[in-house]
Amino acid sequence: MSFQDILNNLKQSAGELKVEALKYRHKDFMRACMSGSALIALADGAVSAEEKQKMLRFIENFDALSVFSSKEMLECFQNYATLLELDKDLGEAKTYDAIRKMSADDQPSRLVLRLIIAIAGADGNFDDQEKYVAKKIAQELKIDPAEFELA
Repeated sequence: MSFQDILNNLKQSAGELKVEALKYRHKDFMRACMSGSALIALADGAVSAEEKQKMLRFIENFDALSVFSSKEMLECFQNYATLLELDKDLGEAKTYDAIRKMSADDQPSRLVLRLIIAIAGADGNFDDQEKYVAKKIAQELKIDPAEFELA
């Protein structure tokens, strides 16, 4: 299965993602999703205002994340993105800390990765830099990147 097939399957199964996300409706889960999304958004070193708006609209409208308050998610995403922009090393340390909190349990870890990939592909483009970050996120979650065509 190609990476594009995986991405298409994630988009088609948005309803299933929502049902799964309902199981993990807690702050650590949301923080892992938003911190990973911020990492992906900044994969190329910068995010234009247009890219941020697309990302934020997707997060706000993505059905699987509707279990969380839009305001809370957007603030969380923006906090991680700002931290990454201001101090890349500290920002990465904090974002990966948030992601690692989900690594103890396989099901929510996989869901976090699936959601991050779906958010990353929202603009129809998932470039090599974004795939590299997604691979690092998979490793932090103790998931084999090859399962998501990231290796």
